[in-house]
Amino acid sequence: MIRITGLTKRFGVLHVLRDLDLEIGDGRVTAIVGPNGAGKTTLMKTILGLTSSDGGTILVDGERVGHDPAYRANIGYMPQIARFPENLSAAELIAMVRDLRGNDAVVDDDLTERFRLADQLHKPLRVLSGGTRQKVNAVLAFLFRPALLVLDEPTAGLDPVSSGILKDKIAEVRDEGRAVIVTSHVLSDLDALADDIAFLVDGKLRYSGSVHDLKLATRQLSLERAIAQVMVEDAVA
Repeated sequence: MIRITGLTKRFGVLHVLRDLDLEIGDGRVTAIVGPNGAGKTTLMKTILGLTSSDGGTILVDGERVGHDPAYRANIGYMPQIARFPENLSAAELIAMVRDLRGNDAVVDDDLTERFRLADQLHKPLRVLSGGTRQKVNAVLAFLFRPALLVLDEPTAGLDPVSSGILKDKIAEVRDEGRAVIVTSHVLSDLDALADDIAFLVDGKLRYSGSVHDLKLATRQLSLERAIAQVMVEDAVA
């Protein structure tokens, strides 16, 4: 469970997050959406402890973010663009991360097998295609069975088969009772994946709740049309 209270963040005169209150539950996939510049990336980086807030609190399983970085050991992060050491192979990168975690870490190799990466693991990362690098990115995020997954545009660059494999894995993680935060510009992906949605506009939380309830409130059948309806109502108001 993540509980965010009164979260505020500025970059100079730019007010990026404005007094944000949000709860992200275990066993749920929560989508964070909004227009460009709405504060999505800043919110995710603040949860990860990569950016410090100017006000408010974030509690991850009751532990306040910012006091002790040890909580990150329970988070799997899949950035939109991963910065890998180009001279390493995928196998060497995975082995290095395993060594950092120690021999007691629980390892989940499931995605490596599902993506059929075996024949790609020993090639230098610099020669891998964008889609294969994205698969490696996903494998690293899920590798240690984290209690919380933070996924930024996870299906970007993946072919339809690989995208389906990753979506199935996300659903399985959710069904195991773990929490997933995901962002994507492909709202049809989020429509299929997300249980809850946090819709940000200009750093403010415009809507927070279940996808089902948002569709009911806007009388729309798809998440894309429901979000569009909220934006139209805001423009008219």
